[in-house]
Amino acid sequence: MSKLKRIERDENGLLSGATHYFSDDGLIDWRKMINNKWLVPNRQKTTETDVSKLKDYELIILLGGIKELAQIRGFTDVKYNVSCPSADYVVSTCTISWLPNYETEDKVVTFSAIGDASPQNTSGFGQMFLAACAENRSFVRCVRSFLRVNIVAQEELAKMVAGKSSYAPPEEEKNNTSPGFLLKKIMKEKAVTFDSVKKKLAKESFEGLEKIESVEDIPKHKMFELIERIKTIKG
Repeated sequence: MSKLKRIERDENGLLSGATHYFSDDGLIDWRKMINNKWLVPNRQKTTETDVSKLKDYELIILLGGIKELAQIRGFTDVKYNVSCPSADYVVSTCTISWLPNYETEDKVVTFSAIGDASPQNTSGFGQMFLAACAENRSFVRCVRSFLRVNIVAQEELAKMVAGKSSYAPPEEEKNNTSPGFLLKKIMKEKAVTFDSVKKKLAKESFEGLEKIESVEDIPKHKMFELIERIKTIKG
């Protein structure tokens, strides 16, 4: 029988027993802490099979590697906010509360990221479980972004065939599931003008308002929020 192992962290908030690699600026190099067993070649970028010879953009990280990094870093809570702007489009926001360590000045840090899924950016089995796909995408993006890992995760690829991404959506299909397209669609349905949206953002002191000259200039996360708010307007 295996012996119970208690999870402990040192005075810097680092997992005891784990080998940590550091960059020149003294921060943890989380990229170097990914075990090669969680990396596979991106067949869209290279024909090389030895992952140790590949650059980050030529690699794909598997979900197990993302989970392992998150566990080593340490977190207290993972929350998902899932919405469905249209019948075949699911958006998930993953929010992770990370344990304090020396990198965060011994403070708890909460970090969020967005993932979306539709029939146009999923394939096969995934098209039956859009919410799960969106959740996984938001999770891997949250972990990757917070830990500064620049290798795309398998869950973020639209379609995988024998390890190769073969998805290349027509421009029209891609636009039909974009948040900008959906926002303009719901604005039209509810007779909401761009000027009225911009005035509302001004009243809320939205940062960067001076750079917004069209719907496409609105940050993606704000588009999702506006879609949900406008949907509640009674016609």
